[in-house]
Amino acid sequence: MMKQNKICKILLLVGILSSCVLNANAKVKRVKAGKVYGDHDAVDVVVNKVGPFNNPTETYRYYSLPFCHEHSTKEEEEEAAQEENVELPERGDKRIGAQRHRQRLGESIVGDRRETSPYEVSFGDSVEWRLLCKKYLSPKDLQALKDAIHNNYFFEMFVEDLPMWGYIGDTADEDLIVGEVEGSKTFLFAHLHFYLGHNRNQIVAAKVTTDMDRRVDITDVNTPQEVQFSYSVEWYEERNLLWKDRMTRYAESRFLPSSFEIHWLSIINSFVLVLLLTAFLTIILLRVLKNDFSRYMELDDDTMEEEESGWKLIHGDVFRFPHAPGFFCAAVGTGNQLIILTFFHLILALSGLISTTRRGSILAGVVVLYCLTAFVGGYTSVRLYRQMNEKNWVRCIILTAGLFPAPVVGVFMWVNSVAIAHGSTSALPFTTILTVTALYVFLAFPLTVFGGIMAKNYASPDFNAPTRTTKVAREIPTEIPWYRSRPFQILIAGFLPFSAIYIELHYIFASMWGHQIYTLFGILLLAFVLLVIVTSFITVALLYFQLAREDHRWWWASYVNGGMTGLFIYVYSFYYYFHRSGMSGMLQASFYFGYMSIISFAFFLMLGSAGFQFSLVFVKYIYSRVKCD
Repeated sequence: MMKQNKICKILLLVGILSSCVLNANAKVKRVKAGKVYGDHDAVDVVVNKVGPFNNPTETYRYYSLPFCHEHSTKEEEEEAAQEENVELPERGDKRIGAQRHRQRLGESIVGDRRETSPYEVSFGDSVEWRLLCKKYLSPKDLQALKDAIHNNYFFEMFVEDLPMWGYIGDTADEDLIVGEVEGSKTFLFAHLHFYLGHNRNQIVAAKVTTDMDRRVDITDVNTPQEVQFSYSVEWYEERNLLWKDRMTRYAESRFLPSSFEIHWLSIINSFVLVLLLTAFLTIILLRVLKNDFSRYMELDDDTMEEEESGWKLIHGDVFRFPHAPGFFCAAVGTGNQLIILTFFHLILALSGLISTTRRGSILAGVVVLYCLTAFVGGYTSVRLYRQMNEKNWVRCIILTAGLFPAPVVGVFMWVNSVAIAHGSTSALPFTTILTVTALYVFLAFPLTVFGGIMAKNYASPDFNAPTRTTKVAREIPTEIPWYRSRPFQILIAGFLPFSAIYIELHYIFASMWGHQIYTLFGILLLAFVLLVIVTSFITVALLYFQLAREDHRWWWASYVNGGMTGLFIYVYSFYYYFHRSGMSGMLQASFYFGYMSIISFAFFLMLGSAGFQFSLVFVKYIYSRVKCD
């Protein structure tokens, strides 16, 4: 009986693996971009997805709507051509639609689901008009198309990885508030015009437009009707555009929001404010410290005992390690890892090693770089943990390995479930989930463990505190003015760095949650560096005021002060969603607020880690400059 059960399990496993292999083999091999075409060579038009324009994450398969799966027959074309009074081009190889393409990791992550289309396009051959298919649309089909048009659906296609966008249809005489009223019309765009540019036998430009004169009235969805889908092709020579520069035209696309303009003066103004703020804090802090050093150096021990207040009085408590040291060290290590990841990612994007125009390459780069930089998180967290004289370094490694991925997995499970329930392409395929999981299990986690082991065996366990820590903690004064309280400090710590990046943040949001391609990675790198610097300086300034009121619990305080900008970014995301975007619906809201919480948490970890480490250098410096018993 047991043997039969084992055989059944083996057969079941083989069946599952076989079905996976068959499904994988059913996919069409993608056509590599950059092909050098000869005259009359077949050109593939790849369809991708449809969805509401204002909800960029809410996307569905192109063939979720009743579009043509197969090209019309020769007899149907000849009959339609006679009615249109046009000459038919020579028929090429028959093409079948709705066959899925194999995709890159990044494309699957961003929700692409590329499939073949029946459009027969050949290189250099312009077509005045050609029948695609005659499709009988039932009331259900008409209702689906009408709902899509009223929800402002757009479609996306590709030719040689060049994206093309267009609207499915349009409405007329609708009320702006109520929507469809008596006398309003709903039209389906049944004709597409492909406008393709070539240079040196390579396709360098692609655009699709709709023909208003050939639109079909589908206002009445109760009566089935036969719709004639058609297309035309126009080729032109684009001599001034090289293949490697073909994506530059998309910044000027009329389909994309024309209001997306970079206000250089505002950005420069923001950077100047950041530099002035940093210089201002530096000068004031140095002057105050100079006065403190002068005063403390002149006081003898007897006089020091009579001193009523000051940061020197807590020299025996300032290096008392924080509560929950394992969690604290994991947070610092993870923050360091994310800082290195962000810096290298921006450098690679700026240098062109990560293609910013290739679909999904930014997100795929984040996933891979997170795995490769896991060594940094493991090493820095365990090194700090051992310097705190803690012994359970294995627990520290596990905390470091799971501190950021755990919330990501939690949010992903929620948003992916919502996407699956809605039938959206935003739901990651099982193979993509397995790929990302394998990267973490076989690359990120081992590198985290390896970094921790290296820190345990080779990093110095000496904390090198300039003062000795007393056995009994000093009592912390409770009566403090409101402007020195923790809530006010947290508000200042988050608001000032956030105000420095506010302008650039708007454009990043418009790119992340819109249809624009962000290309100003030089400015973004500069903004990130300045953000880290400003956050660190403000954290140090607030730390000085905390020590001056004899509060020695600065470890977690400096980390939280540094990371508060992340909370401000999340609060801003609510303002952007409700007042600066047209997004709506359960699916889009789940993705937006779910992943913005992850991004904000990442900023909290990064800036908190930077703020703490600058604060640690500052504290060690000032206490090493004064005489302490």
